[in-house]
Amino acid sequence: MPAWLSRSELLVGKEGIDQLQNAHVLVVGLGGVGSFAAEYICRSGVGEMTIVDGDVVDPTNRNRQLPALATNHGVSKADIMAERLMAINPELKLHVVKEFLTPDKCKEILETKFDYVMDCIDSVTPKLTLLSTAYEKGQRIVSSMGAGGKIDPTKLRITDLFDTYECLFAHYIRKRGKKLGIAKGIKAVFSIEPVMKESLILTDGTNFKRSAYGTISYLPAAFGGVCASVVIRDLLGYPIEITKRPANIRRKTALKSKSKDKE
Repeated sequence: MPAWLSRSELLVGKEGIDQLQNAHVLVVGLGGVGSFAAEYICRSGVGEMTIVDGDVVDPTNRNRQLPALATNHGVSKADIMAERLMAINPELKLHVVKEFLTPDKCKEILETKFDYVMDCIDSVTPKLTLLSTAYEKGQRIVSSMGAGGKIDPTKLRITDLFDTYECLFAHYIRKRGKKLGIAKGIKAVFSIEPVMKESLILTDGTNFKRSAYGTISYLPAAFGGVCASVVIRDLLGYPIEITKRPANIRRKTALKSKSKDKE
């Protein structure tokens, strides 16, 4: 066992380290959530990773994204993260895809049977492409919901995608995902904190986004940490506490969603 994993071995044992070193994890999206999630997966000792992102660093990324610095604007996020991951673990078997996720590319990537798929995409259309394709192929998935417009990391929860609540982004994914054949079985990381609606801005529509909420440095990283913990604990067979959607929230959320759709 590599010496750099000795502290992890104290926690999960040699058998646990061996399990992680034999695992192959896919991380799609290397922004505020995915960049930290990818690093946590790498530092856990997972032996093989595939990372996917077609974007480059923008000045607005620097408040929350691991690859973003004042010195690398315009540089591929995938390239920056690849260099960083290999510096952490030079023995990592790393596959890098520097492309945005089209349906064809998604099908090509998911021809591989991964031990876990991490969805860290923050745009609805490519996120649904990944989730529906991975779900159809029977891949094990954890998906990050909306981290924007929120500031309290203690409000993060884990549940099935269709039991999420207090997250408009998750509502859109559930609604459209159901039409694409997605049903129960995808673990979702979400926040029960009400969104700060006043932080919403409209965008130019690039990268499949027509609007965005304000973000704070640590919140997307917290989402990434919880997503990584789901993957690692599932791979090791450790229990994961699943949040139940309150019965009174179900009707209230449905009514809110209906009125929102009419607007």
